[in-house]
Amino acid sequence: MDTVNFFGHECVSLENNKIQLLLSRSIGPRILSLKFTGGENILAELPNFTVDCPGSGSFHVYGGHRLWHSPEIPSRTYQPDDTPVELCPIEDGDGYLATQDVEAKTGIQKSMEIRLLGDVPCIVVTHRLVNHGLWPVTCSPWAITQLRTGGVAILPQSYAETRELPNRSLILWPYTNLSNPNVSFGKHHILVRADMDEPFKVGFPNPRGWLAYWLDGVLFVKRADFDARSDYFDFGSSSECYCNDQFLELETLAPIHTIEPGECVTHVETWNLFKDIDHPRDEKDVQALVQKLGLEK
Repeated sequence: MDTVNFFGHECVSLENNKIQLLLSRSIGPRILSLKFTGGENILAELPNFTVDCPGSGSFHVYGGHRLWHSPEIPSRTYQPDDTPVELCPIEDGDGYLATQDVEAKTGIQKSMEIRLLGDVPCIVVTHRLVNHGLWPVTCSPWAITQLRTGGVAILPQSYAETRELPNRSLILWPYTNLSNPNVSFGKHHILVRADMDEPFKVGFPNPRGWLAYWLDGVLFVKRADFDARSDYFDFGSSSECYCNDQFLELETLAPIHTIEPGECVTHVETWNLFKDIDHPRDEKDVQALVQKLGLEK
């Protein structure tokens, strides 16, 4: 297994003729780089970014893609992932399984299976939480992708047409400023331009299942199933977007689960990359892009 040094981290490259990913062995589980072959990494690179969390010390953000468990309780959620992971090739496919040591404080063990689908720019990431503790834990797998600033996120809203009844909800955080000029609220989509001087976050139930981010002609799309019969944390949010002056996050959450001792819960995302995509500047551009790429299929 050949390794690559990336900002001081020992990584393994997973690639086909279209795209390349770097999976860390020295921390994680983490995906630290994602790009078209010969292109630029679209994931945020934050080697020195840390967050101080009472009860858990400093959390190294690093950038890239990570797995957390919701709800966000700093002393539990921000458990460090600074130690090496077990990184094993997948026997029946092109990919790796990255498994972290059991979190001493929570009894939860995180793992991510990263699999390329053939020779196309498509990745399936299966996130797993296993409860190695002595009592049930109620939580939710929470998949967070940090992307470089300078682009625009596309957040789809419900298409359900009603006459008198409401058809969607938005979840806001205390610091969210609805008058932020970098956010556009349309009928079918919200656009978040990653050029912020203050933090912004919004969450929502996402029956359409996908989130997207455009940067320098590349469109990153990630999908996760939505279960309308299940409950979600954060007032029903299955998708969330956070942005500050250093990165933008596209986040998906699984339904709330109570994981019994010895049991496992999974959350699957499918990623696609598209190249030579024009900058979507308004909802009209987004609607044309959705149809052109078949994002609703």
